[in-house]
Amino acid sequence: MLKSHDHNQELPDCCYHPNQPIFISPSTPTPNHSLYLSNLDDQKFLRFSIKYLYLYKKSISLDFLKYSLSKVLVEYYPLAGRLRTSSEDDFKLQVDCNGEGAVFAAAFMDISSEDFLQLSRKPNRSWRKLLYRVEAQSFLQVPPLVVQVTNLRCGGMILCTAINHCLCDGIGTSQFLHAWAHATTKPNLDPPISPFHTRHVLKPRNPPQVNFTHHGYTKTTQNETAQVEVEINQYLQAQPLVPASLTFTPSQILHLKRQCVPSLKCTTFEALASHTWRSWVRSLDLLPDSLNVKLLFSVNVRKKLNPEMPEGYYGNGFVLACAQTSVNDLVNSNLYHTIKLVQQAKASLTDDYVRSMVDLLEDKSYKTDLSSSLVISQWSKLGLEDLDFGEGKPMHMGPVTSDIYCLFLPVTGDLNSTRVLVSMPEGVVEKFEYYMTELLDRDQQNTNNEN
Repeated sequence: MLKSHDHNQELPDCCYHPNQPIFISPSTPTPNHSLYLSNLDDQKFLRFSIKYLYLYKKSISLDFLKYSLSKVLVEYYPLAGRLRTSSEDDFKLQVDCNGEGAVFAAAFMDISSEDFLQLSRKPNRSWRKLLYRVEAQSFLQVPPLVVQVTNLRCGGMILCTAINHCLCDGIGTSQFLHAWAHATTKPNLDPPISPFHTRHVLKPRNPPQVNFTHHGYTKTTQNETAQVEVEINQYLQAQPLVPASLTFTPSQILHLKRQCVPSLKCTTFEALASHTWRSWVRSLDLLPDSLNVKLLFSVNVRKKLNPEMPEGYYGNGFVLACAQTSVNDLVNSNLYHTIKLVQQAKASLTDDYVRSMVDLLEDKSYKTDLSSSLVISQWSKLGLEDLDFGEGKPMHMGPVTSDIYCLFLPVTGDLNSTRVLVSMPEGVVEKFEYYMTELLDRDQQNTNNEN
């Protein structure tokens, strides 16, 4: 039974099976060694777990899932290890590949899959019940892989996973989850892609060669500008946050692209990211209007390096591209101008630029500049929504929680639509939704008038 609370629907409590959770170790012995993590892997910005939620119409046998997980962890054995600091450098992380195992919890919740689907657009705090919380003193003590399978009334299932971002990026998590599904449905066949473990393709040069300015990073020193910018971040965090969730269809995205004057060839991501950034800044009423604001967005650089990263590389093979301009310039310019900023930021990500960034991060006083930035992470186009453990694709796929980082999510059953999810202060979220849909609503109204 769902409870109404603060305009959100609260999930009932989970009933855990006896003796939960358990540890799932690799089914056969695996290499026991320390795995080096690259400077892209262990940066402070990524010291969290990527938390996915999948809703299925029909449940899968818990024994099947546990058995197939133990099999796939033979291939992906670092996920059964534990994060440690390096013996040579406290700021450097590595994986102790010791086979201790992934956390696996099984539970039951008294709702149906249809009940959950009705409220699936906007996560709320009660969703955290669907992912077992490991009691730990620090991030390092949380195992890299935590799984909870929650069976539902009427035979449905919710699968939640927490995968440590220092070990995998979005492409890597999708690769691992599909390997797990493959081991469940085709246990006698090898996985379609073999994982590539070593991270030395992103080793910094000696000595480091920082040949570019990396605007997405800032050095941790106190100065007046930083103080002004911190207040923006504090403003976002100091109030109750409410998720905004908006779905854009192909026709709406085409309409967005037509807002460019003069016309400009651009991708769906470039148009939607530019529009989202402008709407976000407009809704926050940032002052002064000379303030520099940034858009940080993830770009896969596996094929941008020379030589390209090996197939099966599941570590962090993305970097945050950075577009920046003043508040005034952003809100008063045509969408064309914003898209050009995004395209220029993407075009700058050459092999030399990425290697310069890796070298920059040898200096641990550099951190991702989140002070006046919108961060967009793209979960669509990764195949996450196609995950099939044998009883069909998910009815819903998305995050367990929503926060101030913006997600571009796949829409189940509609490959070409994109759902934008971001949390904002309660008093701002309506303005953000207005600016996001203003052009589309106006166009719809004009169409209706013409008819």
